[in-house]
Amino acid sequence: MKGKSLEEVHGSIATSDKKTGFRKILAFLGPAYLISVGYMDPGNWATDIAGGSQFGYALIWVLLMSNIMALLLQSLSARLGIVTQRDLAQASRETYSPFVNYILYFLAEIAIAACDLAEVLGMAIGLNLLFDISLLNGVFITVLDTFLLLFLINKGMRKMEAFIIALVAIIGISFVCEMIFAQPELDKIVAGLVPSLPGEAALYIAIGIIGATVMPHNLYLHSSLVQTRKFDRTKEGVKQALKYNFIDSTIALNLAFFVNAAILILAAATFYKNGMHEVAEIQDAHKFLAPLLGTKWAPILFAVALIAAGQSSTVTGTLAGQIIMEGYLNLRIQPWVRRIVTRLIAIVPAVITITIFGEGITGKLLVFSQVVLSLQLGFAIIPLIHFVSDKTKMKGFHISRVTQIAAWLIAAIIVSLNAKLVYDEIKGWLELSENPIWIWLIVVPLVVGFAILLLYIIVKPFVIKPKEHIYNHSPHSLKLQYARSGESQKQKIAVTVDFSRADENALNHAFSLGGTDASYTLIHVVETVGAIMYGDNIVDHETSVDEQLLLQYDEMLTQKGYRIETKLGFGNPGKGIAKVVNEGNFDVLVMGTHGHSGFKDLLFGTTVGKVRHGISIPLVIVKKGR
Repeated sequence: MKGKSLEEVHGSIATSDKKTGFRKILAFLGPAYLISVGYMDPGNWATDIAGGSQFGYALIWVLLMSNIMALLLQSLSARLGIVTQRDLAQASRETYSPFVNYILYFLAEIAIAACDLAEVLGMAIGLNLLFDISLLNGVFITVLDTFLLLFLINKGMRKMEAFIIALVAIIGISFVCEMIFAQPELDKIVAGLVPSLPGEAALYIAIGIIGATVMPHNLYLHSSLVQTRKFDRTKEGVKQALKYNFIDSTIALNLAFFVNAAILILAAATFYKNGMHEVAEIQDAHKFLAPLLGTKWAPILFAVALIAAGQSSTVTGTLAGQIIMEGYLNLRIQPWVRRIVTRLIAIVPAVITITIFGEGITGKLLVFSQVVLSLQLGFAIIPLIHFVSDKTKMKGFHISRVTQIAAWLIAAIIVSLNAKLVYDEIKGWLELSENPIWIWLIVVPLVVGFAILLLYIIVKPFVIKPKEHIYNHSPHSLKLQYARSGESQKQKIAVTVDFSRADENALNHAFSLGGTDASYTLIHVVETVGAIMYGDNIVDHETSVDEQLLLQYDEMLTQKGYRIETKLGFGNPGKGIAKVVNEGNFDVLVMGTHGHSGFKDLLFGTTVGKVRHGISIPLVIVKKGR
């Protein structure tokens, strides 16, 4: 049985047939707004300000082109998730070899780190501008939002979507006011829609804008978020879901285009117009807004919108990281650990760079992060196009020939621009380097290797038909094989379950101890933030999912002739399991393990030690592979 993407919220929002008209559309609206914040994050601000101040209105066409690209690619991502019920990482894992998938995972993690770097810097700059907090302290403060996602996701997807939409509204309203203050020249805005590249530096900025607009992690995220909607899986139901999600994407991404265009136009109407072509730092833009526009509200609204953009982006970036890790590696770690690790990967280079080069380097660091994102795009876009073009995989909902041509054209443009950028950069390094041998020995082979990988993922689906895999992505999997043998030695046996592969080993060992004569109690502890805080009074989606899975275990094993009871605990797993065992008068407790120890216990959590000290009956630990 294949696992579910973002299982804790998968199918958690009903789109009932009783809803009609606008209420029906409203039920589907939401995922694209979480996507759209990635298109207006602080990294976009840096590239848009740099583009507007250096080249005026000339690069508006790049924003428009990027938005059209984004709309097509995000609609393809949503189509993949709706039709196949797989996210992009899961689909890649089923298609490519483990070696290739590890490389793709590594590249996707680089994209997440680059995105998070932009969010860290954006939040820190916003706090510095609004509250005069030093940039380094602002960077450290961003660690505190680590637990925001845990809180929001425990409240349900609708609450999270409402939170993000509120932040998007703050950003939108702020820039409506900025446009009123700036009074841009409409004729020059229209002229900026005509494609042109005024100079070599414009190419670097244009690629940064594309990287900031069409983000690789958003493609993974969208293919997962659309699966939070529960709808009729008939042909008509899928068609309807595709239509409403396209409406969702169109509205949300056009709003993101307005924000990006507003930032670039603001820079053009203030800095470029006054000959200030070197304004590329967000801090400089904030400082000059008041004297140039003649109002103190312009810089205040600018800083407020920046903080809102950084905060909203950090939530969606974390979700994308979870999807990528679980999809590519079939690996789940505790959410707070995932968030801390991701944030530290962004904070460390930010702190080092600011400490060495000073606060004036942040703008260049932001633009660089967006160029890094752009370089990763091909490795996400090309597999996506292959997947949604596959008639078998898409069950008749594959994209048309015209859409395929458009998608491949977009991929060709992005890959070509990136190839040009990489070539120019390496050429510049070779000309300036006093010892170019290291560039030839390290950088050039690395670039050639990634080029070969890109060629492989382009060609592979055309020449090799993908194999069908039995996909067990999620820990909540019920595809287990049960053994029954041996004579009854124990009469009341407790078995801990967590809906992972460890359950198979634990249950089979328990059945070998008790046979069909013993009675078995399956124990599972819900360990969400809400469960820890509210205990058995919690009512959330994760609890209902766990209750349902326990019921399925009960039914499955009862049919096989075993006497089964189930117990659901709440809060800390070690204490919860010990409490259930001590109240149940059992003969023995059987626990399965995941086969890790030491540092991995910190990542995955360990309960065996706490349970061992909290019970008085024998404890049988069944290790992975037994």
